[in-house]
Amino acid sequence: MSPFPLIRNIAALRRGRFDVLVIGGGIYGAWTAYDAASRGLSVALIEKTDWGAGTSSASSKLIHGGLRYLEHYEFRLVRHALKERRTLSRIAPHLVRPLNFVLPMWKGPRASPLMVSAGLHLYDLLALGGQPVSRHKFHRPRELLARYPFVDPARLLGGFRYGDCQEDDARMTLVVTAAAQAFGAVCANRVRAASLIEQRGRVCGARLVDERSGEHFELYAGAVVNAAGPWARELLGADAPPVKLVKGTHLILPAIPGCNEAFLLTAADGRVFFVIPWYARTLVGTTESTVRHPSEAQPTVEETRYLLDGVRRGLPGLGWTERDVIGAFSGVRMLQAQDGKSLAAVSREFEVHTPKPGLVMHVGGKYTTARSDSIEIVDAVFAALKRKPPPAVTHAHALPGAPAGEFETWQAQTIARLAAAGVDLDAARWLSLRHGTGVEAILDLIAEQPQRAARIDEQAPFIVAEAVHAIRNEMAFEVDDLARRRMPLSLLVHGEAWRPKLQAVLDAERTASADA
Repeated sequence: MSPFPLIRNIAALRRGRFDVLVIGGGIYGAWTAYDAASRGLSVALIEKTDWGAGTSSASSKLIHGGLRYLEHYEFRLVRHALKERRTLSRIAPHLVRPLNFVLPMWKGPRASPLMVSAGLHLYDLLALGGQPVSRHKFHRPRELLARYPFVDPARLLGGFRYGDCQEDDARMTLVVTAAAQAFGAVCANRVRAASLIEQRGRVCGARLVDERSGEHFELYAGAVVNAAGPWARELLGADAPPVKLVKGTHLILPAIPGCNEAFLLTAADGRVFFVIPWYARTLVGTTESTVRHPSEAQPTVEETRYLLDGVRRGLPGLGWTERDVIGAFSGVRMLQAQDGKSLAAVSREFEVHTPKPGLVMHVGGKYTTARSDSIEIVDAVFAALKRKPPPAVTHAHALPGAPAGEFETWQAQTIARLAAAGVDLDAARWLSLRHGTGVEAILDLIAEQPQRAARIDEQAPFIVAEAVHAIRNEMAFEVDDLARRRMPLSLLVHGEAWRPKLQAVLDAERTASADA
C-alpha cells in the first residue's frame, strides 16, 4: 500500500481478525504498528481522537540524547537515545534536523565548567560516529556575549555549544502512522476502545466505538497492545502496573532576533529547561509536576511565571514578560513509579509489561527512543502469539517523504519549485521540512487553484494547499486536527483569526466529497 492518502477503513476493522490490535495513536502506538506490520503481522491501529493528539504533540519537539540524564548516571539511556538520534536523522532527514544548543555557565554553587566539559565529552563519546551534529565546543565570555548579547553577563564564565536534533512531534507521529499503513496496517482515528474482550482468561480484542458514526463493534486479535500512554490505565483498572503521571508545560514566545540556536538553562530550583527556536517562534519548557489524571494537562499561571523567571535569570536581555506569551500547552508522561525520588531523578527507562495474557503495554520511554522501544513491544507480541519474531527492519527503511540523495541539494531545488508556484520562501522552506517529497501533492493542489499558495494566516508559514492536503490525504476531520497537529497554527498565532478560513476550507472539502 501507499503511505498516503491515509485511509480510514472501518469496514476492514469490522470484518477482520488481526494478529495484533494496537490501541493508541501516539508515537509509541505508531511505531509499534509500523514495526509489527513490517515484520509480517496483520495490524489494526486505532486512536480515540486524532494521531498524536495527546502527549505526542506536547513534547519539547526534540530528538536528543538527554544530556541532563548524565547527572543521574543513566548512561545506558543516553547511549540508547543518541543511537536513535543517528538512526532517525538518517531515515527521516526532512523531519529530524540538527540544532545547536548553548549552555551558559555562571559562577555559583552549581557552576563547574570542568564537570560540564567532562559530561559533554562523555555525551560526544556515547554518540559514537556518524552523528548529524558536530562535537561540543567552549566559548569564552566575550565571544559568547558577542554572539548572544541578551545572556546575563554578571559572573559569566563562558558557555558550551553542543548539538542535538529538532522535529515536529505531531508531524512525525502522522508520518510513522503512514509508514505503518504502507506495510499493510489498517489505521483509523476517532475509534475508541470502550473495553477489552477476554476469553478463558486471555485478552483477545476490544469493543470499539466509531466516534464519527456512533457504531459499536468488536475487533478480535491474537494480541492487544495498550499504547494509550497516560490513558492506558483506564482500560485496565486494578490490573494496570503502578505508574507516575508527570505533567510538563511549554510556552510559546516570540523569536529571538538573529538567533538560530537553542539554550539549556537552569531555573531557580535547579531544574534545567530549554529555550528553543521553533517555526519562527521560541519554545520554552518544560516544567514537571505529578498529576492524577491526564485531563489535568492544562498550563497554569504559576508554571508560566516559573518558566519566564527562569528565562529572565539566564537571558535577561530578552525582556520577556507574561504579555509576550503567544501560547502554552501541556502534556503528561507515564513514568515508572519510583517512590522517594525527585521528578527530575525519576527514570525515563522503558519497560514492557504483560498485565494479562494476550495484553502488552509499556511504561516509561522517550519520544526519541520510541522506534527502538517498539521492537521490544512487538517481540512481546510475538511471544504472546507463540511465534518466533523475525528481525526488526524499521531502521532500514526511509520514512515517507525522505528524499534520496543529499538533503540540502534536494531542499534547495524544492524550495525553488514552490516559490515558482507562488509560495513565499519561508513557507516553502517549512513545507520541504514537513512533507519532504510529499510536496509534490501540495504542488498539484496549487496547480489546480493558484490561490492555495497563500498563507492561511500571515503570522505563520502554512498555506491553504497544506490544509486541503491534510483533509484529503491525512485523515483530518476537524479544524483542530488542521490547526494543532497537521499544522501547529493555533500554537504560533495570537487569537483565532485563521479559524473561519480553515472552517471554510473544511466545509468546501466536505461538500466536494459528498458530491463526488
